[in-house]
Amino acid sequence: MKSGFKIFWTNHALTELNQTFEYLEENFTQKELQRLSAEIERVLNLIAHNPKLFPFSENLRVRKAIILELNTMYYRENKDVIEILSFFSNRQNPNKRRLK
Repeated sequence: MKSGFKIFWTNHALTELNQTFEYLEENFTQKELQRLSAEIERVLNLIAHNPKLFPFSENLRVRKAIILELNTMYYRENKDVIEILSFFSNRQNPNKRRLK
């Protein structure tokens, strides 16, 4: 059995993740930050061991994992690497979503 796929965050996804954490730092408590961090780690671990676990979006051609209902992580499998393409805040207009 594989030990797991490597996880690679695109610059775009890291930028969105940083923006999310900056927003939470300004508007929420440390508890919410820790909760989000723990959930991201949990989902990344699941994806690394079973990348097909989360639904495939036909129109976007990627998989998506909901993170605490407020964020969606979009990713694709590329050989033995999982590419995190976007960490999108679901509070935004969906037309702002970019997968890079």
